[in-house]
Amino acid sequence: MLKENYHVLGIMSGTSLDGIDIAEINFKFSESRITYTLGVSETIPYPQKWKKSLSEAISYTENQLKELNTLYTNYLSEVINLFIKKNTIVSLDAICSHGHTILHQPEKGVTLQIGNLKALSENIKQTVVCDFRVQDVKLGGQGAPLVPIGDQLLFGEYEYCLNLGGFANLSRVMGKNRIAYDICPVNIVLNYYVQKIGLAYDDRGDIAATGIIDKELLGNLNNLNFYQDTPPKSLGLEWVKKFIFPLIDAKNIEIKDILRTFIEHIAIQISKQIKGGGTVLSTGGGVYNDFLLQRIEAYSENKISIPSKRLVEFKEALIFGLLGVLKLRGEVNCLASVTGASKDHSSGIIFN
Repeated sequence: MLKENYHVLGIMSGTSLDGIDIAEINFKFSESRITYTLGVSETIPYPQKWKKSLSEAISYTENQLKELNTLYTNYLSEVINLFIKKNTIVSLDAICSHGHTILHQPEKGVTLQIGNLKALSENIKQTVVCDFRVQDVKLGGQGAPLVPIGDQLLFGEYEYCLNLGGFANLSRVMGKNRIAYDICPVNIVLNYYVQKIGLAYDDRGDIAATGIIDKELLGNLNNLNFYQDTPPKSLGLEWVKKFIFPLIDAKNIEIKDILRTFIEHIAIQISKQIKGGGTVLSTGGGVYNDFLLQRIEAYSENKISIPSKRLVEFKEALIFGLLGVLKLRGEVNCLASVTGASKDHSSGIIFN
């Protein structure tokens, strides 16, 4: 007989390299719904050496990646062990960990999240559920996005669930199915350029607000082929490096104008996807960019709903916790309607 209550940690590391998100979660399963309570939650910032390694790893050789995977798994183990000890967390059912994406080329059948080795379970002496994307890619899917199953089960009252992280992605119901897809890059581009003037991020979008839109660049960005593709579709750092950075760098314009132009690009692309009214649940670090939200609302008739600060910051960790629990229960945690896989399935690996 399946349990009703689960006590887990959800672990997420995103492409924006802000740090490792850890959320303690209690899930309760009843016949009609799943409820959750968020406990202690924390983002552990990456030391500079790890930021450097993770941002450069896309160009590593196979042997370098293997070594990095081992080192990162050990580092992640230390971070999780410290979190558990510091917060006196006991009686966990599982650690549900996404790992950190290094390669994501589903059209080639490739996706790699490091930190998903059996050593993680051995080092922290806990059941670990991890490596959620690989199986979906093997089944012909994009391996992303995976959060929409959580949107469906935990936040189904919203017309749209929009995440503004390294990339913007959206999930919504179409017909009888939930669909979801990446829309465009967000913080992975904005942070990259603002870091060139010595800042980690553009606080509230204040710098972008002083810039001028480069209309030629804006047109070039909006005309990229990806935006004409139909879902399922997903983005990765490789795509940004190949298509976005060269377009921007060719213009040789001021950072404030790059930020201003790219925010307009983001707002235009998102507004095309949230048509027809309805409430938009918006989470991810991008919701703190007031100027970005203003520009999205300028193009849209939808009401943007921003939840509590904790849910904004830890929604992905929460949902990967749910994915892990669904895997433990042998229930579907990956939707074919979202990823394009050949079937719904229960994805991930369990290490005891």
